[in-house]
Order: sequence, then C-alpha cells, then structure tokens
Amino acid sequence: MTRPYSSSFTPPEYDNSYSPPRQNMYWNAVYYPNWRIYRDQPPVSLNFDVISHVFYAFAWVKPDGTVYLSDEWADAQIEVPGVLDVPATKGCLNSFSLLKKKYTKLRVVLSVGGGGKGSEPFAEVARHPTTRERFAQTAFELVQQFGIDGIDIDWEHPSNSKQGEDYVALLAALRAHLPAPQYTLSSALPAGQWALQHINLAHASHYLDMINLMSYDFSGPWVPKTGHQAQLFTPQIPHSAEAATSCHSAVAYMVRQGVPQNKIVMGVPAYGRSFTGSKGVGHSYSGQAGEEGTFEYRDLPRPGAKEYVDEQVGAAYSIGGDGGWVTYDTPHTVLMKAKYVRQNGLGGLFYWTGTGDVSAITQKDRSLVYNGFLGLFPQ
Repeated sequence: MTRPYSSSFTPPEYDNSYSPPRQNMYWNAVYYPNWRIYRDQPPVSLNFDVISHVFYAFAWVKPDGTVYLSDEWADAQIEVPGVLDVPATKGCLNSFSLLKKKYTKLRVVLSVGGGGKGSEPFAEVARHPTTRERFAQTAFELVQQFGIDGIDIDWEHPSNSKQGEDYVALLAALRAHLPAPQYTLSSALPAGQWALQHINLAHASHYLDMINLMSYDFSGPWVPKTGHQAQLFTPQIPHSAEAATSCHSAVAYMVRQGVPQNKIVMGVPAYGRSFTGSKGVGHSYSGQAGEEGTFEYRDLPRPGAKEYVDEQVGAAYSIGGDGGWVTYDTPHTVLMKAKYVRQNGLGGLFYWTGTGDVSAITQKDRSLVYNGFLGLFPQ
C-alpha cells in the first residue's frame, strides 16, 4: 500500500516582500556543471521545453570577496555549438544567454561555491562587511556581463551559529544588489539538521526566492549499513540514525523553522550510489563501484542488473551487474516526488545534474527531468 503524499503543514506567517516571480505554478530546474562541455554536453543538449531554471555551476570566490569564473575557457572562450535558431558562440555562459532569447521564460542563475575548494573561502568572506560587499558587487557584475538572471549560493556549509549569521548577512548584501523580482537569489542547502541548525532559516528565506534543498546523499560510503540515498519518506523503523532522514523529514524541518513552502525546491539526484557485496537496505557491504562510488543515472541500471521501486518510502534501486546494489531515482519515484511537491505546495524540483540524466529530448520515457515536468504539470 502506497503511503499518502499529503502532510499536516500549516503555512507560517512570514513577510512575503521577496515573493518568487512565478511564471508557472512550479519550477523544474537543473544544475549545469561547466565541465560538461568537455564531455560533449553543450547547453543546447538540454530540453528547455521542460526546464524553468538553469543553475550554472560553478563560479568561485577569492579571499578578498571577489567572485570569479572557475574555468574561463569553458565559461566564456571555448567554441560552443548551437542548434537550429540558436547560434554557436564562445563560452557556455554566452550560449545560455542566447538560449534565453529563444526560451523567454528560462532563467539562468550563476551558482557560486560548490563542494571542497569552492566553499573554503566563504566563512572568512562572509565575516566582514567589506568582503561581503565586494562579493555582492562582483557577483552582480558577472550577472550583468553575461545577461543572466541571478546568483545561487552553494556554501557547504556554515559550521556554527556565527557562520550561520554571516551567511544571512551575505544574502542580505546580495539582495541589495539583486532586487526581486528582476533577479533571482537562491541557495543550495543540505537536508541534514546537523547543518541546517546553524542557520536562521526564516531570516534566510526572507532574502531568497528559492531554497534548493539537497535532498539526497542520505546514504553513501560514510554509513556502516546500506540505505536509500534519496528516499521520499522515512521508513517506519529506520535501521540507523542516517536512515531516518528523508525528503519529507527535511521539508518538514524547514517549514517548522519558518520557511515558506513555495520557496522550497526539492532536489533529485541524477546519479546512483553503489554498494558492492551487499544484500540490500540495512545490510553490510564490502565496497563501491563506479566513479567515486557513483554511476550517472544515464548509465543505470547496469548491464545485467534488475531495477526495483520501494513504494512505501519512495525510493528505487537496482541489484546485479558490476554496480552491486545501487540506490537512485527513476521516473517512477520522480513522479512520486512531483506529486508530493504539488500536494504540499512546494516550489518544485531540481536535478543535480541535468547532464547526468538521459536525454530529455530523445529518451523522454526514461528521463528524470522530463518525467518531473509531467508530474508537476499533469495533463
């Protein structure tokens, strides 16, 4: 029996002076990593008929607060192919700017930060008013230079309450340069309360149009027993503390903290996490397969593997082949998540990454992004 999707959320009272500019009822957004141009996946390879936002990853920040392009060759110089009435151009950011002229409702947002090196300078930059102002000014200059629509902050992650306060102050500085509704200001935040507890989420959401909730990586090589990495619901009896985290538990926490539901955009991983030598959920494992323990969704299921869906928790997985036990989302679970978004008044879905999906142009039945769109806008 499938668990119902509704919840008992009550929208909190909040200042909606920064209400998101909604051209459609829901958002269906993708992250586009700039390095995918080197894997023959230019911007025009995406299906913009079903995409509302592209988060271009990543720009980085210097210790003095200056926001800069992490790969100027990919971002602004490499020859990027066009298609039909979208001409070829130099650099992926310029290509997205041209695509915006064809897809007039598309919004392109420059994401600053990312894991590892991309986030290291944030704590120091956000501490001081002068570096926060330089961050906001130089970010705005890049938005103007490439004719795009805003900034996304992917600071992973404020590690204490002081950094949480500095994070909100950084958002305030950005909002002053990027007024709504002309510009989009968003931020990617983790699903774990261990990180979210350091941020006054109600204050942060006042400045943000979108909170991209990274509702994945609940499980991986850091856990002692295998588990679903992006389950929609928490199991009735979680086998571990990590297994108690779910998309629903993360959304519920944010709403309790005062985040408006319509600003929460739920993340979908376009990759699977592998556990070899395991019998399945809650069991031990011997290792991982794939690239750093992952396979892109476009390469799943592995040859010889069989795919399954757990309707109770809203999770999919495959068993067999060279991947072992692999946890990931499928069109079926994305449709479940889209229904949850609609029934709970969330902002929509996003995918890390749009390029990890199969083609939403030529493989619609299998595409996560395409099926997410169908789920958000059912016929």
